[in-house]
Amino acid sequence: MSWSMELLLGLMALMHLLGIFSAYKAMMETRTSQGAIAWVIFLLTFPYVAVPLYWIFGRSRFVGYYKVKETVDRQVKGRLERLLESLHPYRRFQGNEDHAAMVAEKLADLPFTVGNRVELLINGEATFASILEGIDAAKEYILFQFYIVHDDEIGNRMADRLIAATQRGVKVWFLYDEIGSLDLSERYLKRLQEAGIHTSAFNTRHGWRNKFQVNFRNHRKVVVVDGKRCWVGGHNVGDEYLGKDPKMGFWRDTHVAIEGPAVMGAQISFAEDWYWAKSEKLDALRWDPVVSSGEAAAQVIPTGPADWMDTAELMYLHAIDQAKERLWIASPYFVPDDAVVYALQLAGLRGVDVRILIPEKSDSLPVWLAAFSYLADAGKTGVRFFRYQKGFLHEKVMLIDDQLATVGTANFDNRSFRLNFEITAIVEDRKFAAEVEQMFLDDFTVSREIDSKILEQKPWWFRVGVRLARLSAPVL
Repeated sequence: MSWSMELLLGLMALMHLLGIFSAYKAMMETRTSQGAIAWVIFLLTFPYVAVPLYWIFGRSRFVGYYKVKETVDRQVKGRLERLLESLHPYRRFQGNEDHAAMVAEKLADLPFTVGNRVELLINGEATFASILEGIDAAKEYILFQFYIVHDDEIGNRMADRLIAATQRGVKVWFLYDEIGSLDLSERYLKRLQEAGIHTSAFNTRHGWRNKFQVNFRNHRKVVVVDGKRCWVGGHNVGDEYLGKDPKMGFWRDTHVAIEGPAVMGAQISFAEDWYWAKSEKLDALRWDPVVSSGEAAAQVIPTGPADWMDTAELMYLHAIDQAKERLWIASPYFVPDDAVVYALQLAGLRGVDVRILIPEKSDSLPVWLAAFSYLADAGKTGVRFFRYQKGFLHEKVMLIDDQLATVGTANFDNRSFRLNFEITAIVEDRKFAAEVEQMFLDDFTVSREIDSKILEQKPWWFRVGVRLARLSAPVL
């Protein structure tokens, strides 16, 4: 046997050994049984392909960030809790009489507060106009964070306003995800830096153990002004979010503006992310929550792969379980795991009006296909699916009964539940819920309901593609 053949056989044996070792790690560390099974089979069957993919994409815990959370929490939350004591009368739930609320507060590690003014921002024009107005009104500081920032028309409008803010003495911190904003130009960043704006990528691969860690994303979209106002929702900074992408066309998205004590949740989230990225404490921030003229109860919950439990999924499961009459969900990527599917089915069985709004046009074929796999089982329990026809639906919104709504960045998929850093605003207010209801009703008028038996009418090869997409959901 030649030396080259011996080398080849040795490399093959090594890859199989690495496949076995990686399969063991996947079995012991992957958060869901679905994901563990998918990775173990892939690693044992195709180790030559699966091993490098697993070590790049397979990790489900974000190493090191939990230490950042502890550092920032010690720096901020101790003081914040003392200050919130003075706002105890504004806490939504004074005692232990509402166990559902207690769960939400424990997930957020922050109280559900009243005294918030909330504004529903439908689509890009309203969202960007509100954010730009907030930037122009800033007096002390601006925290600006987006998953995607483009060097285009709206991106430069944002840059112009941020630079103008620094010129009048406002401090600005600008944070972006290095994968989501991969095409953000050096020219753009240099312009901000020369104006005195503190800029940084989130630096997912920060730390020697994270050099190949590219599967995590900081998917948050957050703007905080002076610790008094914040913006959270589905929009990134790019012309496509104004419907100017000829491929995607009209872009349907939603943001929420909040003024009041709930803003502290968004500010803590940014402080933690900035400390991870730059190892810098934001000492200039104000931590005295301000009660607004509004009456809404609200809470901002940051979630991510550094949490000790799957906070995002638990938050949604909790909300689904609380629905008594209505549960309407809009998500561009609907690929939930079994726990969420069962919760939706149970909601349908107990008579809740469950509607899932997803896009007709999608930017991900596997996700689009996987959605078909939920129709048959869901249809048997009364869950209804609608596909949005007017353009690309990108909003992440949920309406529960007549008084609770969520607007945020998290999709109904494994990536948002376990791999992405996300943020969600929960609002309890009948007026706000009524606005969200009308928004949904308007969207349903330009959507088509999907027959739960539609998959049975498709050719066999389409059904196979749907099944494969469903099986691959845990690693999408």
